[in-house]
Amino acid sequence: MRQIILDTETTGLEPREGHRIIEIGAVELLNRGITGQDFHQYLNPEREIDADAVRVHGLTNEFLADKPTFADVAEAFLDYVRGAELIIHNAAFDVGFINHELAKLGPGYGRLEDHVSGVLDTLLLARRMHPGQRNSLDALCKRYGVDNSNRELHGALLDSRILAEVYLAMTGGQSSLGLDTQEAGMLDPAALAPRRLADDRPRLKVLRANEVEVAAHQRRMEAIAKAAGGETVWGRLGEPVS
Repeated sequence: MRQIILDTETTGLEPREGHRIIEIGAVELLNRGITGQDFHQYLNPEREIDADAVRVHGLTNEFLADKPTFADVAEAFLDYVRGAELIIHNAAFDVGFINHELAKLGPGYGRLEDHVSGVLDTLLLARRMHPGQRNSLDALCKRYGVDNSNRELHGALLDSRILAEVYLAMTGGQSSLGLDTQEAGMLDPAALAPRRLADDRPRLKVLRANEVEVAAHQRRMEAIAKAAGGETVWGRLGEPVS
C-alpha cells in the first residue's frame, strides 16, 4: 500500500484570484512505513506573494526568483504521486491549487484525482473522530503527542512529515520510521505466522469452580435477571434463568 502525505504553500488563499503554489512537500509511506523518499520543491509563482502569506510561511519573492515554475516540475510531481493514495490535511485547499496549476498547463494533464488512487482528508477524519474539538495540525500534534516544536513557520515538507506521524497515530500507530526494512523494524511475513507451542511446554492447569462457587454464581445471575425483568442475553441464548 503506497500513500503520499502532501502539503503545499501558496502566494495566497484563492487560486481563482490568481494565487499560485510556491512549495510542494510530500512524504512517501509504503505499508505504513516512512520510506525517506520525499518530494520537495520550491516554485517561482511568477507573481507577488501576499504579505499575510509571507508571515505564515516566510517565503519571499526574492528567495523564489531563481526556482523552477510548476510547469517545470509537473511531470516529475505527477510521476511521484501516480497510483498512490494522497493524505492531506484540509485536502480541498491543496487539491484545488494543484488542479488550478494543472489546468494552466492544458487539458492533457487532467486533474490530480486522475493520477492517484484516492484522496484522504485528515481534517475531515479528525472531525469525525473528535467532534466539537479543535482539529488543526497543531491541535492534533498535542492530542497525539507528536513533536512539532520546530514548526515556527509553516513549511510544506516539514508539515508533511508532521502529518505523517499524526496520521499514523490517528489510524492505529505507525509500523516503521526507518529508511529500509531492516532499520525500520518492519516485520518479516514469516514472523506473522502462528507460533507453534513446544512439545515439552507444560499444559496449563484448569481450575474448575466448586459447588459453593457455582451456587454463588447462579444466585448472582438470578439477581441480575430479576433486576432486568427476566430478560437477559444469556437467557435468550441458553436455558432461561429462573
